[in-house]
Amino acid sequence: MNTPAHAVVNLLLLSRRRRPEELAPITAGAVLPDLAMVVFYACQKAAGTAERVIWSERYFAPAWQSFFDLWNSLPLIAVGLLVARWLGRRRWALLFASMGLHALEDLPLHHDDAHRHFFPFSDWRFASPISYWDPARHGGLVTLLEIALVAVAVPLLLRRHPGRGPRVLVLALAAVYALYFAYVFAVWA
Repeated sequence: MNTPAHAVVNLLLLSRRRRPEELAPITAGAVLPDLAMVVFYACQKAAGTAERVIWSERYFAPAWQSFFDLWNSLPLIAVGLLVARWLGRRRWALLFASMGLHALEDLPLHHDDAHRHFFPFSDWRFASPISYWDPARHGGLVTLLEIALVAVAVPLLLRRHPGRGPRVLVLALAAVYALYFAYVFAVWA
């Protein structure tokens, strides 16, 4: 899934009505697993690396793969969640729960770019027959389903969270999602 979609879906699944204090940790947890990718991409673009080289070579460098997988490791996320719950830190628990949900959402949607979701304990990767982006692996259909899911989730979240702050957050996520696709079509299409 695309990062803003993770945030919208995780807010829909984890947030409770009229609990605005939950929205920031859920959103942060939904975004953190992909933040390593944003750092990677920004570094590559700053270095002037061509898009083709970024995604066919640099992305697969062992150091970058370990950096990505650290943030998508279900065992490490589970430890964070357990410690947060043990300490009674609800917001931290929500952050780690959202990170775990992000990893579980990604598990069936990555093939060539699959994460090691049990890193550092295992190098195993689930190479799904489905990809959220690769047209050869149903990426077009998955993208349409993701767009539909976000289109349904946004109004539900606006209804669930009527306050100004939550509405701004949800609408900002929807706007970032739309801008992401504008960027994709401008740069990669």
